[in-house]
Amino acid sequence: MNQKDKLLANRIYLILAALFIASLVTSNLIFQKFFYWYPFQMEVYGVKLFEVSVGLLPYPLTFLITDILSEIYGKRKANEVVIAGIFASFFSLLIIYVSKEVPATSWSQVNNSTFINVFGAAPLAVLASMMAYLFAQFIDIRVYHFWKNFTQGKHLWLRNNFSTFSSQFIDTATVLILLCSFGIINWDKFWGLMISGVVFKIIIAILDTPFLYLFVYAFRKRFNLKLNEEILD
Repeated sequence: MNQKDKLLANRIYLILAALFIASLVTSNLIFQKFFYWYPFQMEVYGVKLFEVSVGLLPYPLTFLITDILSEIYGKRKANEVVIAGIFASFFSLLIIYVSKEVPATSWSQVNNSTFINVFGAAPLAVLASMMAYLFAQFIDIRVYHFWKNFTQGKHLWLRNNFSTFSSQFIDTATVLILLCSFGIINWDKFWGLMISGVVFKIIIAILDTPFLYLFVYAFRKRFNLKLNEEILD
């Protein structure tokens, strides 16, 4: 790879890393709003299904990006972005904590009570999300590369969906257990949010498979990469 291609590959890597971190931090900040993502309301044994947090909206993008990075840039580069996302989330947690302690002025459009009502649970939510996210993302990358090596770079859809299914299940279960344990969400919401979250993420994982194929095809064509070949430093 010539110097011009290396610079372009690094720029794309930085853009993907920025999108990943922005999606992750945003999902942690907006999680307290919930909506029905299905056209109708449905209950099973008294538990409402298809009710999920808006924090899930940007979250699937993070798994798509790590799959792209794993496929094109390799396991180490994907892990670096995951670690960067963790530091960014904890830094946002610090900013929120300091902002809560600073008193609002009398003319501030957002007073202290409103700010605390919106962001008051954010520190615990970020902590819970980070613990779940840490497990999920590293599992996603490991499972992805297991199937990539096992299939010798073939069957992209297989490693994309298998890695995302397993990691998203672990992420959803872990974060809900922690949020319920911290008292942020009531336990009676657990199964509804669990089933809704997993089904939502599985559907999104299936829908993003064509986009993964498109991105991988574009990368391979632009950088003349062979099957199973990665961009190295």
